[in-house]
This record gives sequence, structure tokens and C-alpha cells, in this order.
Amino acid sequence: MELAFDFSSLFSIDVLIALLIGSFAGMIIGAIPGLGAVLAIVLMLPLTYTMEPLAAILMLLATYQCAEYGGSISAIVIGIPGHPASLVTAIDGNALAKNSSPGKALAYSLYASFIGGVVSALLLILLSVPLVNFALKISAPEYFMIGVLGLIGVSALSTKDINKSFISGILGLMAGTVGMDMFTGESRFTLGRIELMEGIGLIALLVGMFAFSEVFDIISKDLNKKYVTDKKGLKVKLTTKEFKKVIEPIGIGSIVGSIVGMFPGMGAGPSSWFAYSIAKSRTKNPKTFGKGNPDGIVAPESANNATVGGALIPLLSLGIPGSPATAIILGAFIIHGLQPGPKLFTSNPDIAYGIMYGFILTTIFMLVMGKFVTSWFSRLLTVSNPVLISMVLVFSLIGVYVERNAYFDLWLALIIGLITFILYKFNYSIASFILAFILSGIIEENLRRSLMLSGGSYDIFFTRTYSLILFIIIVLIILFSIWNIFKKKKEAGES
Repeated sequence: MELAFDFSSLFSIDVLIALLIGSFAGMIIGAIPGLGAVLAIVLMLPLTYTMEPLAAILMLLATYQCAEYGGSISAIVIGIPGHPASLVTAIDGNALAKNSSPGKALAYSLYASFIGGVVSALLLILLSVPLVNFALKISAPEYFMIGVLGLIGVSALSTKDINKSFISGILGLMAGTVGMDMFTGESRFTLGRIELMEGIGLIALLVGMFAFSEVFDIISKDLNKKYVTDKKGLKVKLTTKEFKKVIEPIGIGSIVGSIVGMFPGMGAGPSSWFAYSIAKSRTKNPKTFGKGNPDGIVAPESANNATVGGALIPLLSLGIPGSPATAIILGAFIIHGLQPGPKLFTSNPDIAYGIMYGFILTTIFMLVMGKFVTSWFSRLLTVSNPVLISMVLVFSLIGVYVERNAYFDLWLALIIGLITFILYKFNYSIASFILAFILSGIIEENLRRSLMLSGGSYDIFFTRTYSLILFIIIVLIILFSIWNIFKKKKEAGES
């Protein structure tokens, strides 16, 4: 498998405009408290319908990358994270903004995010092809195990309540069975509705779960709320001397984020905390953390952006999403008739390598965009909730209807949004549900194909080397989860 690629395709007008739009949208949506990267990608997904596949995927990646950085803008300027991963950044970022300058704190965040993105992009290029070569050697039993591994990993690691997370995963698998049986052609759980013969619409599901549920959540709180920020000192600037002092924590965050991003269920939140903890343990002045230490800004910020590239490694090479954001991007592949994994590198190498190399471009666009418009985005934090809700609803409704030109999808998205809002209130895992829904096709298809190959015997999953190794890893994750439950119960009993 060669790495030859026509780089001129990355500099076409379509791709450059897509990157510009994705970067702008990701940064502005990420900067608004409570929205985050997932909702940003969902809102941008309908725009990809008429685009070329490479431009469409890169636009979503630019949205993802810039939304991760955008979350730090509100975290630093007003102390309210744009999304959970920016919670760590708010600790020292907001303190530095108050003590010194918001612009300086934003500069630390921007440059760290850029380097984290570049490091993960390089790892993506180096590791994807070896993983593809491995994937070409495996068959249906291993793909089934990989799908289960991704599902179990997310369910076990993505929430505090493991039981509810597993229940969410099961519900997602059940939702994935709606529609026509891929082997027999029989309809399943369609309630006689022809609109459900192709399954639950991906856009309707995503918009309902992430956009409409967010609208309901905002309405249920203070509708007239808006965030006020001091508009002074927002110029993003950093001296060479100041940058040199934070190279080590940036390196720590970049490596930690890239590695953590490869594991399903971890994501930007855990990687930010890991990087922050390691940077704090290595500093000479740990007492300054929480009081505006630049190391406490650059470590988590480089980590959460490096997680983006790390999460793309299993997605591109194995076709397995490791987070809700990459699951939505997988949906974009499906919309364009593409399937991430080994076949993508053999049947559409221009797309596969274009995404790998183009990911570096998304980080460059993030740096340029952030440098010139971060201070302007900071001023947008004064937007009120009624205006915010109106914008989200308009984009959401248009996106759902345009997918299949069906009013049924609008009602479906609304119902899904209400159910999601209720499940969220009871602490069920939305991440587990959506990943299970996306993985359901891979899990079911390869399970049934494996049993056909083995004549109905389950031995096929334990007599093949790779599938046995994957099974052992799954068992270890489950045992770790059980041990973690008993540990928490014991600590709760002692307290």
C-alpha cells in the first residue's frame, strides 16, 4: 500500500471553502457555552449532502477541530466551558484572564491546540496504514469482536453509572435493528411505516438527540440568560519567550491526547484531565496550578485537540468510531456511499489519504482563524438564549427535512429529542446509545456472517488468534468495570 497522493486536490476551491466554513462554524458554535463539538458537527452535516466526499469530510473535521478549541474561549473569558473537555482549561485559563490578560490565556490555548492537532495528524498518517494492513488480515469474527470492543469500551468508560450506560447501549442496538433485515429482506419494527423501511434516519436521530434535546434543556432553565464578558484585553498574542516555557507541557498533552483518543469511550474530557495531572506532577511549582499557571492551560488544550486525530485512527483504519463526534462523521461517510476501514484505502485511496493529509490543513485553518477572530468570537458570548435557540432550531429543521424531504422525519426528530431530554435527566448515556446505534450494523452483520461460516458454532470466535485476543481484551474491560463498581461502593460505604 503506497502513500502516493495528489496533494493538489487538497487545494481546490471546493476543499478550501469547505475548510473555511467548517473552521468558522466550529469555532463560533464551540465558543457558546453548552453547545460543543458534537452539536456543531450535527448542524453542519446537512450542508455536506451536495458536496464532494473529500470536501464534506474535511469540513466536518475542521468543525470538530475548531469546536474543541472554541470551547476554551468561553472557558477562559467568562469561566464557563463551551463543552466538558474545556472544564480543565477554565481552572487556570480564567484565573490567568482575570490576573493578567484574557488575550494571553487565549493565545496559550490556541497555540497548544494547534500543536496538539499537528502531532495527532502525524500519528494518524504513521499509524493508519499499519492498522489497515492488520485489518486486511482479519475477517467477520474479528470485526464482530472489534464492534463489541468499541461498544463495551464506551459503555464502561464514558459515564459514572455503568448500568445505565449498558442499558443505553442496548437501546441503541435495538434502534439499529429497525428497518429491513439485511439478510432476509423482512421488515423489522417499522410499525407499518414505509419511512422506517430504511431504518431510523441518521440525521433525524442525531438532530433529535443533540440539537432538539439541547433546546429543551435550555428552555427548561433560564430562557433569558446571557453571558456578559469584559471585552478588553482580548488580543491573542504571545512572545517567543513565553511560548518556549510551555513546550514541555504542550508535548505531554499532545502525546497523551493522541493515545487516549485511540481508545473508544475516552475522548477529550479524560485526556484533558490526564494531561493536566501529568503536567502538574512535573512542574516545579504545583501550588500555582489553579491560579493562572500557563502549563495548566496548554496541557489540557493540546490534549483535547490531539484527541481528534487520535479518534480518527480507528475510524479510518478499522471503521470503528470511538466517540459521538466520530460516529457522526462516520454517518457522513455512509451518506456519501463510503465505508471507513481497509476497503476505503483500496477502493477510494484518494479519499482516505486526502483525509489523512487534509487533517493537517484543518489545524492550520484553526490557527489562522483563531488568531484573527478569537477576540471577535469572545464578544459573541453576549448572545441571549432566545436568539441561540432560534438559530439552532432553524438549522436543525432545515437539515432534517432536506435529508429525505419527509415531514415524518421532523416528527421523528422531535420525539427523539423529547425522549433524549428525559433520558439525560435520568443520567442515561447518550454517547453509549449513539455509538451502539452506529455500530449495530457492523455487529449484527458480522455476527450472523460468522455463524454462517461456522455452521452455527460459536467456536469461531475463540479458535482464531485475533478474535481470541480481542475477546480477552473485552473480558478484561468488563472485569475492570465490575472492580470499579465495587471500589466505588466500598468508598461510599466508608464515607
